[in-house]
Amino acid sequence: MLLLAASFLTGIVIFQQLNVLPSSLWALLLPFVLISLLFFKKYQFIALCICGFLWALVRADITLSENLDAALESKEVVVEGVVASMPRQSERSLRFDFDVSRLSFDNKEYASPGRIRLSWYGQAPQLIPGESRTFTVKLKRPHGNLNPGGFDYEAWLFQQRIRAVGYIRSEHVQQGVEAPTNRLRYALARFRQTVTAHLQTVLTGLEHTGIIMALAVGERQSLDNHDWAVLRATGTNHLLAISGLHIGLVAGLGLLFFSWLWSRSAWLCLRLPARQAGLISGFLLALLYSALAGFAIPTQRALIMLTVFVVGSLLKRSISPAYLLATALIAVLLWDPFAVMSVGFWLSFAAVALLIYGMSGRLAVRSWWWRWGWAQCLLAIGLLPFLLFMFFQVSLIAPLANIIAVPWMSFLVVPLVLFSTLVSFLFNDLGIVLFTITDRFIAILWYTLEFMAALPIAQWTQHAPPFWALLCGVVGAVWLIAPKGIPLRWIGVIWLLPLLLVVPDRPLKGQFEMTLLDVGQGLSVAIITRNHALIYDVGVSLGDNFDMGRQVVVPYLRYRGLSTVDVVVVSHGDNDHIGGLDSVIEAIDVRRLLTSVPQKIDNFKAEHCAQKNWTWDGVYFEILHPESPNTHWEGNNASCVLRISAGGDSVLLTGDIEQAAELSLVARFRDDLSTDILVAAHHGSKTSSTIAFVDIVQAKIVLFPVGYRNRWNFPATKIVDRFTATGAQVYDTAQEGAISLTLGDTVNNEFNPKSFRDTSRYYWH
Repeated sequence: MLLLAASFLTGIVIFQQLNVLPSSLWALLLPFVLISLLFFKKYQFIALCICGFLWALVRADITLSENLDAALESKEVVVEGVVASMPRQSERSLRFDFDVSRLSFDNKEYASPGRIRLSWYGQAPQLIPGESRTFTVKLKRPHGNLNPGGFDYEAWLFQQRIRAVGYIRSEHVQQGVEAPTNRLRYALARFRQTVTAHLQTVLTGLEHTGIIMALAVGERQSLDNHDWAVLRATGTNHLLAISGLHIGLVAGLGLLFFSWLWSRSAWLCLRLPARQAGLISGFLLALLYSALAGFAIPTQRALIMLTVFVVGSLLKRSISPAYLLATALIAVLLWDPFAVMSVGFWLSFAAVALLIYGMSGRLAVRSWWWRWGWAQCLLAIGLLPFLLFMFFQVSLIAPLANIIAVPWMSFLVVPLVLFSTLVSFLFNDLGIVLFTITDRFIAILWYTLEFMAALPIAQWTQHAPPFWALLCGVVGAVWLIAPKGIPLRWIGVIWLLPLLLVVPDRPLKGQFEMTLLDVGQGLSVAIITRNHALIYDVGVSLGDNFDMGRQVVVPYLRYRGLSTVDVVVVSHGDNDHIGGLDSVIEAIDVRRLLTSVPQKIDNFKAEHCAQKNWTWDGVYFEILHPESPNTHWEGNNASCVLRISAGGDSVLLTGDIEQAAELSLVARFRDDLSTDILVAAHHGSKTSSTIAFVDIVQAKIVLFPVGYRNRWNFPATKIVDRFTATGAQVYDTAQEGAISLTLGDTVNNEFNPKSFRDTSRYYWH
């Protein structure tokens, strides 16, 4: 059965690697392939693989058929529909999903994009799931920053079936019309909104409100970056995802309690055995808990697995753990073939498979404590290849932390949270007392986890291993944790070595690699030489818990295996250039910081960037502007301008300088200002890239760091035309994602920019 499930999974995974969606006509083969399973059992593994491929095609074609009409992007359109999710308040906006029933522009109706995600900036009214609303909005097709090692937001939107994002310009109020809040399909979201609002009131003033909310209703937005850092360092972040552990716990508690309660009545037991009554009751409790969590994808997986187990038990069929796992895997993929796009899918099924495999042949001869400790070691070793491949880091203290945290959370905190939630609706004051006690229990555990996370050996961080090293690592981990009887298990260590020893290529001496990162409407450039690294600007900050330093720059550096950056240059003080600095300093060992605004940086000893030059590995770095720390330049024109050259090739990074600074550079350097690669000043604004500057620079390739359909319409068409008129090739991050080049001794001045959006394109992009 496991092989059959693996075949179906393989077909879906192969489909997910496509960069273009095949014709939907191929899906017509699906019924014939299914029929072939009945008559050609010899080829059932191949047939199931094809079934997986075609099933994913059917679902993908349906989802992508609801794309927003490209002609409507950034236009003010009118949408009618229903609030589809519980609104979430962030620092800057109220965000919610909206099911569109009618979309019109200029009095003409267009095809509905289905479900969209809207943001309401400023003061927003209370929105209730199921309400009918009409808005004037600006929409864009799903688009996200694409960078090596970064999060694929477009993939996440596709998995959530969200086919457009945008923001509200105004609301159309229909006088005298009642909002129909009785729509059954939105009843769950309304229920969760009611519970969440109640908990926010009851939990006021408690220290660990975010953790309680995460465990009660699956809402984790109250957790800050420090909380997540502690959870990652200790390998316990899975405890705040309502998934298999929590669903199984609730079902188990329900089974024990209701079996006992049912057994008190002989009359009831004669009609239905106590164990079966307990199974049904435990399942219903788990179903209710899943509903509280909004049936999130991890919850769906756990619930499907529990359903298979409960049905088999009620039918009095003995189901082996491997059969249960395989059946649940097929059920999950039939329900949602795009679950394979989720990291949680792989980690959760891998964890269960590892426990089934590694614990076999050991349970009968060991104590409970030994089994519990060995289970944590199994997971630590078995999941190591996946964690390094997906996150470039792994917690070294996770086994110890989980030995303490899992039982504490499972048998103490989670039951208290759920019981306190129920009581608080019936007896508010008593609920507050219970939540206060719960908060103290969480605090005891949290202090322990913070202490562990602060240990120097808490985490191992490294480069991203190649895919073949992941496969070797999986073989090694499986070999290491094999049951008794498998010979030479120590050889598994050798198979693990490629994960750790195969490092990314670095430029040769006299060469350097430049990557213009895709940070939306902002700027960040990574320069890597043979033995050194520099970051020029760090992107924008969009609030206390979201900035491009954390979301893009740090993941890229970890992907490349860089735990140290020799120099960070912050060109000037605008948010879209300096916003991510704190996150970079916090996560990466920064040795030197150069900037034109040292007075704006209070958490690091910064130097003024003027009059600085140095050489690394045969690569020359020189700050061309400003001329000295004591100049009249300010604002955009004070930007640090950095030129990097090696082997006759050069790059010019200009920050946000405008006309005055450009003309000053032209006057001072004349023909010496020419360069091969230019990152255009001020994102291609009309106030920069003057004719004199463009003519003297004579760049062969011009890169524009811009956000997708940004409100300033950067880069300006006039500026793009100005560069192309000189023969330059132009690229922008909105269309290309991160753009990389290797320079130094380039043959015949032929440069080959690599677009990450091209090299990592999938059919949903």
